[in-house]
Amino acid sequence: MILERLFRPKPAKIAGQKLYAGVVAQARQPDFYSRLAAPDTVEGRFELYSLHVVLLLDRLKRQGAAAGTTAQALFDAYVSALDDALREMGVGDLSVGKKMRKLGEAFYGRVKSYEAALAALPDEGPLAGLIIRTVYAEAEGAQAQPLVDYILRQRRLLADQPLDAILAGDVDWAAP
Repeated sequence: MILERLFRPKPAKIAGQKLYAGVVAQARQPDFYSRLAAPDTVEGRFELYSLHVVLLLDRLKRQGAAAGTTAQALFDAYVSALDDALREMGVGDLSVGKKMRKLGEAFYGRVKSYEAALAALPDEGPLAGLIIRTVYAEAEGAQAQPLVDYILRQRRLLADQPLDAILAGDVDWAAP
């Protein structure tokens, strides 16, 4: 009994893993790739996973200690999944660290860029520009506005969801 309690995962870790599983399910929605024309590539999926993690982090910031702990657990689950994905793609043990560093830098850059673009709202220009440079970097002639509309709709939906539900790992995602 004592050992079970000692080794049982913390609620925030469970919530972070559940939130990340929801991110993956949402980012894999076929409409992102068919209707919104996001590139169905490793890079395109990285961008959509990162976008959804950023949306959750945006919702959790400045919501208290429990939200901060859950946000960290979400980030940890995300990083662990990136590491696993690299290994599944055949990246050798000696190279994983270097590639993870690059991915970490890319993610932190995305977080800062999304924060700045969201802070500029209601001017959607910075957000649209960011989407073109990141999600649609491989897609010539892609239109950012449908994805921008989705992001704004999803952000409002997340803001309206009870914090307790999100801290438990439960999120309702909008259709792409």
